[in-house]
Parts: sequence; C-alpha cells; structure tokens
Amino acid sequence: GRTAPGIAVRLYAEEDFATRPEFTEPEILRTSLASVVLQMLSLGFGDVSAFPFLTPPDSRGVKAAFDLLVELGAVRAPGRGDDGARLTDIGKRIARLPIDPRFARMLVEADRTDVLDQVLPIVAGMSIQDVRERPEAERAKADGFHARFADPTSDFLALLNLWQYLQEKQAELGSSAFRRMCRAEFVNYVRVREWMDVHRQLRALMGRGRSHGRPAGDAADPDAVHRAILAGLLSHLGILDTRSDVGRDARGRSARGASTKAEYLGARGTRFSIFPGSGVRKKRPSAVMAAELVETSRLFARTVAAVDPAWAESLAGDLARRQVSEPHWSRSQGAASAYEKVTLFGVEIIPKRRVQLARFDRPLARELFLRHALVEGEWETSHLDKRLTAFERRNLELRRRLEKVEERERRRDILVGDEAVYVFYDTRVPRDVFDTRSFEAWWKETSARTPRLLDMTEADLRDDAGRRGEHDFPARWRQGDQVLSLAYRFEPGAPDDGVTVVIPLALLAQLEPTGFDWQVPGLRDELITALIRSLPKSIRRHVVPAADWAATFAGEIAADGPESNDGRPPVSLRRALADRIRRVASQPVSDDDFDLERVPPHLLMSFRAVDARGRTAGSGRDLTDLQRRLADRARSSVARSVERAAAPASVAAAAPRPDGTGATGASSVGFAERSGITSWDFGDLPAVVDSKVAGGVVRGYPAVVDDGDTVSLRIETSAEAAAIATHRGARRLLLRAVASPASYVLDHLTSTEKLALAASPYPSAKALIEDARLAVADRVLGEVGRDAPRSQAAFEKARDAYAAVVVDETFSVVSLAARIITLSRDVEKAVKGQNSLTLLGALNDVKAQLAGLVFPGFLSRVGVTRLAHLPRYLQGARDRVTGLADNPGRDRQRQSEYERSAAAFADAGGTIPLAPSSPDSLVRVRWMLEEYRVSLFAQALGTAEPVSAQRIGKALRGQ
Repeated sequence: GRTAPGIAVRLYAEEDFATRPEFTEPEILRTSLASVVLQMLSLGFGDVSAFPFLTPPDSRGVKAAFDLLVELGAVRAPGRGDDGARLTDIGKRIARLPIDPRFARMLVEADRTDVLDQVLPIVAGMSIQDVRERPEAERAKADGFHARFADPTSDFLALLNLWQYLQEKQAELGSSAFRRMCRAEFVNYVRVREWMDVHRQLRALMGRGRSHGRPAGDAADPDAVHRAILAGLLSHLGILDTRSDVGRDARGRSARGASTKAEYLGARGTRFSIFPGSGVRKKRPSAVMAAELVETSRLFARTVAAVDPAWAESLAGDLARRQVSEPHWSRSQGAASAYEKVTLFGVEIIPKRRVQLARFDRPLARELFLRHALVEGEWETSHLDKRLTAFERRNLELRRRLEKVEERERRRDILVGDEAVYVFYDTRVPRDVFDTRSFEAWWKETSARTPRLLDMTEADLRDDAGRRGEHDFPARWRQGDQVLSLAYRFEPGAPDDGVTVVIPLALLAQLEPTGFDWQVPGLRDELITALIRSLPKSIRRHVVPAADWAATFAGEIAADGPESNDGRPPVSLRRALADRIRRVASQPVSDDDFDLERVPPHLLMSFRAVDARGRTAGSGRDLTDLQRRLADRARSSVARSVERAAAPASVAAAAPRPDGTGATGASSVGFAERSGITSWDFGDLPAVVDSKVAGGVVRGYPAVVDDGDTVSLRIETSAEAAAIATHRGARRLLLRAVASPASYVLDHLTSTEKLALAASPYPSAKALIEDARLAVADRVLGEVGRDAPRSQAAFEKARDAYAAVVVDETFSVVSLAARIITLSRDVEKAVKGQNSLTLLGALNDVKAQLAGLVFPGFLSRVGVTRLAHLPRYLQGARDRVTGLADNPGRDRQRQSEYERSAAAFADAGGTIPLAPSSPDSLVRVRWMLEEYRVSLFAQALGTAEPVSAQRIGKALRGQ
C-alpha cells in the first residue's frame, strides 16, 4: 500500500476522520527547503525560482534556503555577470548525504579535521528523536540517570558520552539484558536502535563502510569536535550580553535563579537564552553555539556548547565582515598597527585584534613609520647595524644643540617643527618603505651609495632670526673661586622652568645667596620689568611703561651686577632698583616694596644640588632653604672630598680667604675624620682644609664634635658651624678630664635645697648637678677665649681653669637653681589660687613664661651669667599674678604690648626656649623680652638694661 505492493487498511474514529483535511500538506512544504534547493542544484535543474512546482514554496523561504547554503559554504552566491548560484565542492559532498545540510556540513568538516568518528554519533543522535526519556511520574529519577553523561561545557559531548556508554553496554550484555538496561535507565530502546542504524548508514556514506580516524571511544580534542560542529551552526552562534548578565552578585558569584536571565546576542540581531534543561546553563559561558533555536515563551537555544567565537572566522570565509580602526605606531613591532573587529551576521566573533596596517592602508602605514620612527625616534634599533642608524644619531645631536639654544633663550621658534622633518624624510624615502624591515632592506643598499642622504643640516632644522649671543645666556656662573654650571629649561609650570644653578653637594654650604637674584643678562630686562610691575600702584605709576624703564635701569645698574663683581655684587638687585626708582618717584622705595609673589617663577633662579655621580640630591628656588635641608649630606660630601684629597692637601695658608678666614691655625697636612676620642690627643686643629672638585674649591672646617660620652673629629661646612661644634666638643673633653663634683655637692646641700631640687623638672638631683657642671664649663670656655679652643695649649689652659673652679661654682649654680625652683613653685601656687575666668588669658601667659624659664636642661641652656636674673623674672611673674585682680584691664593692655614684640621675635625665627644653635642676635632679644616683661608688669623690681618695644625692634633689625 505505501512502502510495498499491497493494500493498506487504516482505522480512524469517525470524529477524527471528519476533522482531517481532505488532502495532506504537500511534502515540499514539510521538508527542509535547503535540502530541496541543494538537490536541485546538484541535479542541474537550473533556476529554482523558475521550476514548475505543483505547490511553489514561498519566495522568502527559497531566499532563506539559499542564505543557509551560502552560510554552509555549499553554494557560491551569484556574482555580477553570473547565470546563477553555483555549487561548491563542499556543496557537492553535502548533496550526497541524505540528512539536514547543517548536519552534513558538520560531517564534511569532521572528515577534514580527522574527528569524524566523534562527530558521527553526535550528528546521528541529533537526526532522530532524543533517545532519553523523562516520564512525568519519574522525572527526577530519570534526570539522575541522564546526569551521568552530562558535560558542563557541552551538550554535544553529553550525547557522545551516552553513545560511548551504550556501545560498551551493548558489547557486554545480551540483547534482552541490554533492552532491560535501557528501560531501567530511561533510554528508549527503539530510538537507540534507530540511532545505531543512522550512524551505520552515515558512516557507510562517508567512508564506504570503513572506519576513518580515531574510534569514537578514543579521547579526542573537544575543541576540534566543536569546531567541526560549528561549521554547520555559524548562524546559531551567540555572545553573552554582559548588559543583561544580572545574575551575579558583587563578588561575581551566581545569584540563585539568575542564570535563566542571561541572554546571548545572536545572528542578525536575535537574542536567546540557554534552555533550562541544558547542562551548560549554570556555567553561563561567554559564547555558545546551539543545534537549534526554539521559540516558546521566548527564544531558547537547545543542545548548546561553549565555544571560542574566533573559531568561526576561518569557517565563515567571506561571510565574516572586518572593520579596521585606531591606526597607530607599534614600537615593538617596528610597524604601523591597527585594531580589527570581525563580525559574523552581526555577532562580534573577534572584538579587537591587532593587525598590520599595511595590509589595509599602506600609504597611511608609511606615514606613521616616517613620523614615529624617523621623526620622533620611536623605533627599536638595537638589532640593526649601527652603521644603518648613524644618520639618526647625527641628526639627534644636531637637534639637541639647537634645543639647548631654545632653552637658554626661552624660545620655541628656532627649531623647525616635526612637519618640516617629516617632509625631509618623505622626499627621500621611497614609497614602498613602510616599516622597519622594509626600511632596513632599502637603506642597507642605498647607504652604500649615498651614506649622507638622510643627514640633516642646520639649515634644515634652524631659523636664525633674532638669535642672541652666548654672553646673554652663559653656560657657567662664577662666585669667587667657584664656577657652577647653568641648566636652562623652557617649560612653563615646571618646578625648574628657567635657569637652574647646578651645585655639587660639596660646594653647597659655601655659596652665598648674593648675586643670584640678578639673573643671567639675557633675562635681566624681563626680570626688572616684572619687579617694577610688582610695586604698589602709588610707586608704579611713576615708572610706566615698565619695559622702557626696565631697559633704562638695566643700563644704569650694569656696573653693580655679578658679571662685574666676581659674582658678589655690592647690593641686591632690588636695592639697586629701589635707589633708582626713589629718584624718579621722589618718594621712599625699599626692597620690601617689590612683591616677589607677582614675579613669574622662571625669572627667579632655581638651584639643584647634585652628588658626585650627578644625581639630584635636592632642588628649589630658595638657596638658604636648600642649604638647610641638605646640611648633613653637604657636610658628608665635604668630608669625603677632603679625605680623597692628596695627603699634602691644599690647606689655608698665608693668603687671606674670600670668607675672611686668615691662616691662623691652618694645617699643611691632610685631615682625616676620627671618632671615639676621649682626650685632646690630636694636636692643633687647622682652621680650614681645601680640596679641588669640578667647579671650584671645597673648603672644610675641622671641628671637635660632642658624641655624648666621647668626641670625634669631623669636617663642617662653615666656620660658624665648626666653632659651635668645637665649643661643645671641648666642653665634653673638659668634663672627661675633670672629675664630677656631683657627690660632694649633693652631700653639702641643705635640707631645704634638697627638697627644692626634688621638685625640679630634671629626672633626678644628680642630673641637675651634671647640668650645672655643663653650665660652669661653658662659662670657663667663654672666658678663656672668644672662640672655641683649636689648639692643645688653649684646651689645656681651659682645663686647668675649669678644674680650679668646678666645685665651688657648681655648688653655687645648684644653690641658685634651688632658689629658682622654689620661686617657680610659688608662681605655680599663685596661678592656681586665681579662679576668675576673666583672668584666664593672663594666667596662661604666665604659665607660658614659666615653661620658657624652668625646663629640663635650663641651667646649661640659660648659662651661668643669665641664671642670676631668673629669680627676678620669677618674682615679677609672681607679683603680676598676685596683683592681677586689682586691674585686669591694665594687665591686658600691657600683655598686648608684650605680645607684639614677642610676635616680631617669632617672625625673626626666635623660639622660647631658645634653640641651642640660635644666633647671638636672637639670644639677646630673647632676654630683652624677659626684661620687657619686668618693665611692664613689675616695674618696682627694675631691669638690667633699658628696654622698650622700639629697642627690641631695632635689635631684631640688627641696629
């Protein structure tokens, strides 16, 4: 009746029969139209659209079939002038296989890549109804059995795993046992038989019954299997849409139930999700391929696998669309590169890949090579013959010389721009040179004939208009016998924009700020102009226009500049200008009227200290601050320079020094630092030792330095620092040479004195006595000589004098200290006795005064001479507190007067208590302030010297 001769009898219920259509749907509408078109092309039926079908298929379906065949590489789309679509070699092989063209394409690719035995079971399994069963009543149990074959990355491999399992069991079990096993493990036995039949038939069609490649049970590269399958599923490729990937928490972990929300961007703008039953769903790979896309509540992908989308590029051929962007130069590759994006049916299979630009745009690649490699020097030449890059080194040396001219003259119009350099190379390098490799091949041949072809001349790089002379922008700065390098930089906003004096660390401490404020001659007119513009308007209006007056003043004060005075002009630039402007404006003008904050930074010299290797140790525009910050490193550098000098070092001798130091005490031999010294066993100290360095003469000043229990011989950077250090070092040696009278003094103190000492700020009475001994040593050293002893004879004289008075004077100082401490306690009690809030400001002031007079170490810090005045200062403070309530308003007024003078003292750098190394001027003013307190708050006690706010101001100004 249907498949063989005979009569077929079919029974229907009447109702069912009545509802059936009179004729079944034509098979052309039920079959794969792509298979029909492929067969018609294979049989040579010509144009499909002109074939006389009894029931013609929809034109859109025919076009979709052609599109699928083009995707599979089975048909070559008709080009201009072609009669129609043409079958490819792949298409001819697909046409011989009686299965869906997608599955056939998979087998063809698998055969080519030697994975046919692995892909055949997969294709056969997808060609029939799924052999796995999931009865409604036993769904969970069935899923448990099926899960044994699941692969977390591929449903296709799960199918292959099932196939291998069934093959093994069929070989082990008999027919009935195998059937029972299938039923028990929820596998449809009939469909399994069909699967095996289809597999056998396809294998026969592919290999005529012979097995090719590996057996299906052997291990195969999963990637190779998936690449073969992907050949038939190019339009079923999907990329995870990260914007919809909302199923992960803040730590990137999958959120419960969120996996189903992950969507994939598919071909031609489609969006799909992985079917919930897939074993891959939980992994949410970044790219998948699907055997089929089924639309239910939404579009789902069934039978999926994680893939690398880049695999599709070679399989898609001309279907892949390429877009090149971001052309740029790659130094490491020596060629111009770009980024290529590859899409397939709108899916980004390669989002961004670096490619050689010359493949797409050779003229642009050549331009980038010339601009970056030859013009800017951004290429690797280490692998090239040095003779091939000699032109670049010569051109770079020429360019650097011209850049230095620009930096000095603060111009950017001397050196021609990169465009002119590009034109230079563009006219000489041929069009077929576009990267390092092609340049090397061309230049190796060309340079043998014309080795100077690519050499630039000054005419190619420079515009000489308006160039100034070397005198205006010198390379060296001289101060006395020191010669320093000058560095120029033209980069507004940079810390070292302008002129920088490069100073070896060993010379840093010897330099004076004098002269550097005058700038180099080439910038002096501009600096004077800026200084004039920084004046207050009442003065500035007399000297406008500023630039014209600046030129006039510059000529008038030229003789006072550093060039005419060995780097040490007699007056500062501001003082010289103030004198000239005062005559023009007929009104007072001082240095302070110039506002340096309004002067552009590049007009003020900066300073950079460098070590022996040329490395920067510190920099800034304030030389004094730089000297302070690098004082320790500068001292160490001076010491190393002196030690490296020859044994008969160049020592200060008969000739007077630039700093005024004479030859007295100078040594004619080298000087070496020592430590751990316990007695004066090193003879006489030379005043100065010299050594030569690049840029000038390094002067070191030997000193004896107190190390706590011992002393050391060390080089200092100035005579002042050496004198201070040697005073303390000599004091330490005195203390070591003469026994301490601490025990004697302590035994002979009265009970009242011992009780007072117990309340001192010192940790113990013995510590106070030792500090008193220091104070006595300081007084003795001060009386023996104005400066610290530098000879052994002077030290021995001081030692003898100290030994004669140490017991009596130490006892006297300690007794005085007991009285001072008792008075300080009285002041504290008086302060605590006041409880009015209106007096709080005055009481706090008294507390601050007390803290500045009595503190740990005050005996030696104050000195024996000044200690005698402390009782009067403390009595004055006590009297002030006791009389405070009588007239608090008057006290506030007097406190305000005192605070103005104290603020001026602080502005000058003074502190209370004084720093140990404070200059004499601040020491004098500090004690004038205490006398001023007495004159304001306790006039009845009298003062040791006339004192007033005006006198304090004059003392601070050095008058």
